Amino acid sequence: MKGIVLAAGKGTRLYPMTKPVSKPLLPVYDKPLIYYPISILMQAGISDIMIIVPLDETETFRALLGDGSQFGIQITYAEQPVARGIADALLIGREFVGEDRVCLVLGDNIFYAPTLGETLKKAAANQSGATVFGYWVEDPRPFGVVEFDQAGQAISIEEKPLHPKSNYIIPGLYFYDHQVMEIASNLKPSARGELEITDVNLEYLKRGQLQVVALERDFTWLDAGTADSLLYASQTVKQIQDATGRYVGCLEELGLREGWLSEEQVHQIGTELSMTLYGKYLQCL
Repeated sequence: MKGIVLAAGKGTRLYPMTKPVSKPLLPVYDKPLIYYPISILMQAGISDIMIIVPLDETETFRALLGDGSQFGIQITYAEQPVARGIADALLIGREFVGEDRVCLVLGDNIFYAPTLGETLKKAAANQSGATVFGYWVEDPRPFGVVEFDQAGQAISIEEKPLHPKSNYIIPGLYFYDHQVMEIASNLKPSARGELEITDVNLEYLKRGQLQVVALERDFTWLDAGTADSLLYASQTVKQIQDATGRYVGCLEELGLREGWLSEEQVHQIGTELSMTLYGKYLQCL
């Protein structure tokens, strides 16, 4: 399975912070925001990753992430010249994905749970259809809202409804089989001129091939798209790390855990960063 991180948003809701720097490069506590969605793919067992960045921003991201080898993964880059919606990432990544399946994650989404890796690997193991997640929120109106029947099966999805049929929204993490390329290529732009990921999910639902996994309340999902949510995300990451003694979104640790890096490699990186708490953490792994 291939992984795609869509990190091409302009971050206009975070101006003036994002005028000189792309939103996924902003800090969320002790790491750049982009680390967190990459960590999601790594926890799903995905090591071949494409990051879609804004026009003319490839070298900025490459300066931070390189080719991914320091994390035990392979990173390639593509640019999205014009913001055409989330589903456009699938078309940009078509050649990269080839005949494989794909997991798409948004560049400003953060997930955490003690059992997250297990949940993600189970979704990645599905050979056919699509798997997305349902997450309970107080106000679902700004999101894609999923409705379940009494048996817990998804029966409808609505994008930003005025009168939501449930409190479960679909956050920015999607597992698809190869059918998604055909589905995405046949999409028509919505009224706002974008290729909507909700339309992709609706097509899978129509085909009877959409699995929506309702996440338990111990799962944390953060959408760091505004100044308030960015601050809240930083505070939440710090609270989790202080409470558990484990770092959230630590790519070197995940590379070690997945067997893609050795202890010696991780400790060497920790030594290079020994002036930071992050480096000291790596030295102790």
